[in-house]
Amino acid sequence: MNAQQTRQIFLDFFEKKSHHIVSSAPMVIKDDPTLMFTNAGMNQFKDIFLGNSPVKFPRIANTQKCLRVSGKHNDLEEVGHDTYHHTMFEMLGNWSFGDYFKKDAINWAWELLTEVYKIDKDRLYVTIFGGDEGDNLQPDMEAHDLWKAHVPENRILRGNKKDNFWEMGDSGPCGPCSEIHVDIRDKKERAEVDGATLVNTGDPKVIEIWNLVFMEFNRLANGNLQPLPAKHVDTGMGFERLCMVLQQKQSNYDTDIFQPLIGKIADISGIRYGAADKTDIAMRVIADHVRAIAFAIADGQLPSNNKAGYVIRRILRRAVRYGFTFLKMDEPFIYKLIPVLSEQMGAYFIELKSQQTLVEKVIHEEEASFLRTLSHGITKFNNYIDSNPGNTLVDGAFAFELYDTYGFPIDLTGLMAREHGKEVDMAGFSKGLELQKERSRKDASIEVEDWIVLDDKAAETFVGYDTLSVATKITRYRKVRTKGRDAYQIALASTPFYAESGGQVGDRGTLKSGDQIIPVLDTKKENNLIIHLTEAIPADPAESLVATVSEAARTDTANNHSATHLLHHALRNVIGTHVEQKGSYVHPDYLRFDFSHFQKVTEEEIHEIEKQVNRMIRQNLVLDEMRDMPFDKAKEAGALALFGEKYGDSVRVIRFGNSVELCGGTHVHATGQIGLFKITSESAIAAGVRRIEAITAGKAEAFYDHQLSLISEIKELVKNPVDPVKGLRNLLEENQKLRAQLEQISMEKVNELYHQLMAGSRDINGCRLITGKVNLDAGSAKDLAFRLMDASDNHLIILGTLHDDKPGITVAISGPLVNTGKYNAAAIVKELAKEISGGGGGQPHYATAGGKNPGGIESALGKAASLVAGLAS
Repeated sequence: MNAQQTRQIFLDFFEKKSHHIVSSAPMVIKDDPTLMFTNAGMNQFKDIFLGNSPVKFPRIANTQKCLRVSGKHNDLEEVGHDTYHHTMFEMLGNWSFGDYFKKDAINWAWELLTEVYKIDKDRLYVTIFGGDEGDNLQPDMEAHDLWKAHVPENRILRGNKKDNFWEMGDSGPCGPCSEIHVDIRDKKERAEVDGATLVNTGDPKVIEIWNLVFMEFNRLANGNLQPLPAKHVDTGMGFERLCMVLQQKQSNYDTDIFQPLIGKIADISGIRYGAADKTDIAMRVIADHVRAIAFAIADGQLPSNNKAGYVIRRILRRAVRYGFTFLKMDEPFIYKLIPVLSEQMGAYFIELKSQQTLVEKVIHEEEASFLRTLSHGITKFNNYIDSNPGNTLVDGAFAFELYDTYGFPIDLTGLMAREHGKEVDMAGFSKGLELQKERSRKDASIEVEDWIVLDDKAAETFVGYDTLSVATKITRYRKVRTKGRDAYQIALASTPFYAESGGQVGDRGTLKSGDQIIPVLDTKKENNLIIHLTEAIPADPAESLVATVSEAARTDTANNHSATHLLHHALRNVIGTHVEQKGSYVHPDYLRFDFSHFQKVTEEEIHEIEKQVNRMIRQNLVLDEMRDMPFDKAKEAGALALFGEKYGDSVRVIRFGNSVELCGGTHVHATGQIGLFKITSESAIAAGVRRIEAITAGKAEAFYDHQLSLISEIKELVKNPVDPVKGLRNLLEENQKLRAQLEQISMEKVNELYHQLMAGSRDINGCRLITGKVNLDAGSAKDLAFRLMDASDNHLIILGTLHDDKPGITVAISGPLVNTGKYNAAAIVKELAKEISGGGGGQPHYATAGGKNPGGIESALGKAASLVAGLAS
């Protein structure tokens, strides 16, 4: 049974059990500040568990692409070294929201595994929650008794809180869970050691395959548990592990999920998989990591130095390092795996096929960039070794610098150190690593108290499309403490405040309660809950209040958001329908729009794009807003949807003329309100991704006012109010002529000085010393010194320079004199610079110094003869 069949059988099974099949949510999370990536199948249903969203389908099933590389669920270091851990993986799951509970979940899991997938019942073990005194929870005997109908008593194991009590986080929905483990050992191994003794011990052949979570509690911030109003089921089965079992393999990497990728890596590197442990691990790491990278980019997350983008860059660089170190791959190669991955998974995850070219280009550019960084790091390491020949230990702080700045894994630094007969000071490295982690913990530390719920029946709705002010009340609030400062998060029964999402910044404004006015500093979205950030709460939080959005900021933001839609439409008109939005940022002051395009947008194209946007503005296109259009109907109407966004069954469609997009942001009522549109910059931000920044309305007017002021000033300066360009051109031509005359005068001056200085040279023990004070700039002084130096094999030149009242010393020495080992320009200039109260340096044959004391030039030149005489003796 291949992987695609395995996935489809799971979905078909639960569809027959009246489950609604939903598509995978994007792997990159946009509206949950507690998570960067989807790390479990339940993430997209978190709002239902929290009670923030209504239950539309009581039974759901899907396969969810997940990423686990940080925090509590961090499998990164195990990836490739063992047989079953991954960064990106698929999680098959079925959910019940207040519908069925333990009985059906357990019975259906057993039916699917043993009757449909035909897994040997004698290879299966199950675990149940064994109770916990700290939470005063008893063993889950209900699950125990249900399992007894399928599994012998000796294969029903009681687990501890760590293994068998699932929690969303430090607070939130939680409950006991029941795991199903599979023993894939051969008959002889199973006869020698009881599989029950290997469950949850990390044995690679007795592994957890499915976890059935029975959510019935809510963990408060103070640690206490309270019952949930409705009980839910949340299950998660590792797709890769399931395929390993069904394909009778001993490793996930031996299945048809990974073997095509590993085969391609072997072809590219010329190294056979199975030849050596180190190269095998490298191939497994790369095969795993390329999936995580490709899916993240296809979901709209480009590698970067911040947040989610940094995690993706780190995973990619880790793959590059393994290829570089163990497969000797010093050229980009990971991007060549994308066609294989797309062929494998593109039929189900269509974003891989549609975004394939972009994914390849981004990965190729990142690989090339990091390989250059690795090269710089290796050079730095070699310089360190050359500078510390007697040390047997590589300094730990230096090893950490390589890790932190150049992305060197410590094992690569250790390998290079051993090649030079040295070891790395691991204690020093660990100290630097711990200090970095401590800084990160302090930066990220936030203390969140429990919600104080004032009204759990209120709908908490957004009314900001229709009004900027509304009488409302607080439904819940909580205190938060970040970096030593107290603040509050407030939810309202109805709110006009738009929460930051879809690239648009959150609204600001005020909450007015009686005579008390509380500024709303920002508005965020936590899943579907709109949170208003303030530094205070009303004296009486239960009293009604008036929530009012800043009208000026909202108007400017709406102008810029609607302009992004017009810009998107114009881009597709001018440079092609291949253009797809890859991100945006809508602020009251400006807009930023990222899009797919593989070359620089020309000046002519920029001009035409601006022209088309401003034409649409002048047409005063009226907003056609459809708030609850079925998603399929919206697509049929030609609405542009973004990859990486999760859309519901009903969507909001924004139309301005021929511009039609799915969008939840705030917009103008008609395009004439925007007034004016001006592109301020166009640049590349990644391979195949460009960025345009622009301004509208008042900011655009101010831009043109400034430009007109500059032109007026130029007219006055060039004294040609009719044709300032001609006046400026004449000025530049005149300047060029004067520059050429100055250069000629300077050359004549240098030539005259050359002959004067040559005539005044003197012999000191076979070295001809040339000294003199010259009024030349640095460039001319260098030209003179090199001309004198090249005139003979035994010239030593010391010039005192003075230009714009700034003193300097220039020293140049002919090559043969330097080779004697007696003379070094850098050492000489360092000594003479003391006379002008300065310092400098350079190379053995040429060095310069600057100073503060012009009067010291004469004494420096007077000192030169005795200094050279001492060196020549």
